[in-house]
Amino acid sequence: MSEPQSLPQKTPVLIVGSGSAGLSAALWLSRYNIPFTILERRSEPLQIGQADGVQCRTVEIFESFGISEELLRESYHVLEVAFWAPDARGGIYRENRNLDTERGLSHMPHVILNQARMNALMLGAMERGGGKGVRYGTEVMRVEVDEGGVGGGEKWPVRVVAMREGREEVWVAKYVLGCDGAHSSVRRSLGYKMEGDTTDVVWGVMDIYPRTNFPDIRRKCTIHSSAGKILIIPREGGSLVRFYIQLPPSSAKQIFHPYTMDFADTFWWSAYSIGQRLADHFHAHHRVFLTGDACHTHSPKAGQGMNVSLQDGYNIGWKLGMVLSGQAPPSLLETYILERKKVAKDLIDFDRELATLFSSKDASPREFSRYFIKAARYMAGLTARYEDSVITDLEGSCEGVAKGVVVGMRFPSAQVIRFCDCKAMQLLRGLQSDGRWRVIVFAGDIREENEKRRLDQLATFLESTAKRYTPLNADIDSIIEPILVLRTKFVETEQEQIPDYFWPVTGKWRIRDLHKVYIDDEHYNSGHGHAYEKYEVDAAPGAVVIVRPDQYVARVTKMDDLSGIGKFFEGFLVESGDSNRRSEKL
Repeated sequence: MSEPQSLPQKTPVLIVGSGSAGLSAALWLSRYNIPFTILERRSEPLQIGQADGVQCRTVEIFESFGISEELLRESYHVLEVAFWAPDARGGIYRENRNLDTERGLSHMPHVILNQARMNALMLGAMERGGGKGVRYGTEVMRVEVDEGGVGGGEKWPVRVVAMREGREEVWVAKYVLGCDGAHSSVRRSLGYKMEGDTTDVVWGVMDIYPRTNFPDIRRKCTIHSSAGKILIIPREGGSLVRFYIQLPPSSAKQIFHPYTMDFADTFWWSAYSIGQRLADHFHAHHRVFLTGDACHTHSPKAGQGMNVSLQDGYNIGWKLGMVLSGQAPPSLLETYILERKKVAKDLIDFDRELATLFSSKDASPREFSRYFIKAARYMAGLTARYEDSVITDLEGSCEGVAKGVVVGMRFPSAQVIRFCDCKAMQLLRGLQSDGRWRVIVFAGDIREENEKRRLDQLATFLESTAKRYTPLNADIDSIIEPILVLRTKFVETEQEQIPDYFWPVTGKWRIRDLHKVYIDDEHYNSGHGHAYEKYEVDAAPGAVVIVRPDQYVARVTKMDDLSGIGKFFEGFLVESGDSNRRSEKL
């Protein structure tokens, strides 16, 4: 007699896999107070992560979640890269040294930290936000989508069968995220395939404790010698170093000649063949979504894998949060495919080019160093540009009013002074990952009568617009938050000059929030940020920049473009009283 099947358990979002993509999405859902469940095949949290490179953009994301301080404190900061070449005597010499990340590209550095620690930081933040943690030791066996229930009547169209401690578990969900890696059971269950190539070239990677007199052992380095090639990545802690080396290798000792190289200990090692593969589908009926290595795989040398995976989860997480909290229709989720599939393809193309160059016997060290410097912006994670959609509006933008801001790319940061407490800070730091859209207003000098009148008119319009989408009894800035950046003299500006909408009454205590107003001026001890110059905004006409919850620029326009701003938000936000379009709300 067979055992009776378990009764299905319900969860609005089922996340398969507790890696970087899954935890990033879960962290977003916890910010929106959306219930979710994470299933993980491993029996415990990741202990030794293979990935370690953390892009500037990923550090910015951690800052937006409030967990960058631990990351920055514990990690190795990559500030310089050195390029070594063979000399005429059979040894090597330092041919070039260069800044690792282009000056002014980000206010955050490129760092190195073990993936297990990265995941632990996200897991801790998720649990503090109300997430219930991870169900370890649970292996997904089947994923099925009820096609008849996708469109509306059936709210829980995805069925997942899993095994845990020898028992079958059945889950039903509104949405499933396949964040379960290169051997994804979600992808296999859907019948999707990975398409691409795998070469015969094999590389080894090892984390070792070196005893050496090589002078750049604590710098990121590429070494081209007559005996072979090595990529060196110093690790956190001051002693550990990662080597990437082509197999079968000459001895690492020969590559470092005339310097000595001995290994005190090996912490971890692995070998991999270089390949680039892309899933033939990224979703099933916009109810099951693949993320990270489940839909794109590549070599690890460029330090992109963990970052792109984490940013996949970061992209789908806030969109699911908006849909399931009733702020946007389910069609918003279609933008995940539009945006992240292109990022994945760009990653595959970049990795193929880099891997070919690194493995080539014909590529000179100088050619490689030139390419490495040229590609630094990409490797910092700051070249992704999303195409037009309901939430990215280049066609309707007037980019000329803020030429330093690119629609579809992440909003760049600049130093400003927070007016209420004279704190010099990066403007991006004020755009936390809390689910809110931002309307950043560059209003110029409000001591000028025309500029003050223009700001007052815009404030009145923005307040009425925000009320349309703000639930009853919620704070006026809970869906759309206004940010004001002035070009006035700090000591000549008074709070009373600023429209009430930019310092609204909010929160439990119903007191004014004074933290939304910034001034681009000389600070007492931090210098001048020259934000208007960086964003290329002319103070006289001013500018409005609409920024998505993920810090990407949605629209750039003039301060008097009231109808355009209104129509943009109408394109995807659900009015607070519109019950027909809130069918996905929990």
